[in-house]
Amino acid sequence: QVQLVESGGGLVQAGGSLRLSCAASGIIFNIAAMGWYRQAPGKQRDVVARITSSGSTNYADSVKGRFTISRDNAKNTVYLQMNSLKPEDTAVYYCNAVYMGVTYWGQGTQVTVSS
Repeated sequence: QVQLVESGGGLVQAGGSLRLSCAASGIIFNIAAMGWYRQAPGKQRDVVARITSSGSTNYADSVKGRFTISRDNAKNTVYLQMNSLKPEDTAVYYCNAVYMGVTYWGQGTQVTVSS
């Protein structure tokens, strides 16, 4: 059974930082492509950042230079370091794994940035 468990969300003031974590189980983590997506109220879920099994990364234009995705294969965990947060970053953030052709999602963690 595949599980993705996010943590690290919360309330932060604009300009602040948060680090999200996603612990994966039930997969061979080091061959999975991992990612973070977010969904604001009334909007569609959009990609924030992705990291391949080899460590290549890509980012949404809106977060480039502020967010960093990384992975620790020994801990089966992917991270999203978020700096210089803005109110428009407020959303539910979801961990995503693509493993053996199947996409999996975590339950989401709320990030709220106050102005």
